[in-house]
Amino acid sequence: LGMLGMHGTVEANMAMQNCDVLIAVGARFDDRVIGNPAHFASQKRTIIHVDVDPSSISKRVKVDVPIVGDVHSVLAEMNHILTEEKASSDISDWWKQINEWRLVHGGRYEQSDTVIKPQYVIEKLWEVTKGDAYITSDVGQHQMWAAQYYKFDKPRRWINSGGLGTMGVGLPYAMGCQFADKNAQVACVTGEGSIQMNIQELSTCAQYHLPIKVILLNNRYLGMVRQWQEFFYENRYSESYMDSLPDFVKLAESYGHVGIQITKPSDVEGALKEAFAKKDKFVFMDFITEQSENVFPMVENGKGLSQMELPKAMGDK
Repeated sequence: LGMLGMHGTVEANMAMQNCDVLIAVGARFDDRVIGNPAHFASQKRTIIHVDVDPSSISKRVKVDVPIVGDVHSVLAEMNHILTEEKASSDISDWWKQINEWRLVHGGRYEQSDTVIKPQYVIEKLWEVTKGDAYITSDVGQHQMWAAQYYKFDKPRRWINSGGLGTMGVGLPYAMGCQFADKNAQVACVTGEGSIQMNIQELSTCAQYHLPIKVILLNNRYLGMVRQWQEFFYENRYSESYMDSLPDFVKLAESYGHVGIQITKPSDVEGALKEAFAKKDKFVFMDFITEQSENVFPMVENGKGLSQMELPKAMGDK
């Protein structure tokens, strides 16, 4: 179903809000995941919460079945019980409902022939890497687009700070991944604000010959801040624009890396293929993207999971 929460898919959010039974494993039900707690609790469902820390259970959401224990042993026992009980698995009506929610296409965007859409870059990144890369990110719009459009289907491939909201960690995370697996494809998806917070690590990457690929979605804004200022502050932009950016290509080259700037949608796939073909090189790709693109769906602060802001219909302004 994809990611859930503030920028989760329609089908994931609606499924969590309307299910009969919700099993939460090591979750903390934070506001970025459930939205307004009162709205979340308004729908009658049975909540089973598994956590090794008893103080985390029913802290934000009252649960019906608290289970304190190690996840591995608890889930193994659950599987055993389900096998013994031979519970009915006819949930065809539920899948029909989920597929109806999917038709909303809450993450749709309008492709352009003239300007690069950030979502398109991530889609092409997934295609070029065949979904087999370790993807790290910083914090902001680029983080959400990476989570939404890179179709993760393997564990521990999506490395980011989540709700901690830590800008600047994407490149160090990528370094850690590459040190751990020298032969892996490692890509850092970042923004022009975040990458500069630890830009000096380009030196470390050169020293240790780390062939990381940086995917900079450069919209010349602190994008998530700008989006909130557009949505909730009547476009009164304050300190969210970036008028003092370096030439990232020259900066990368000054450390001995390969730098590429991409400005046309038609060049996106080719640039990614060229970069990942350089298996022993650190490549810094500066994608100049649409400045006003927003992340959808979006659950506004104080709203519930089913109260998502969705993108306008294609062609609408």
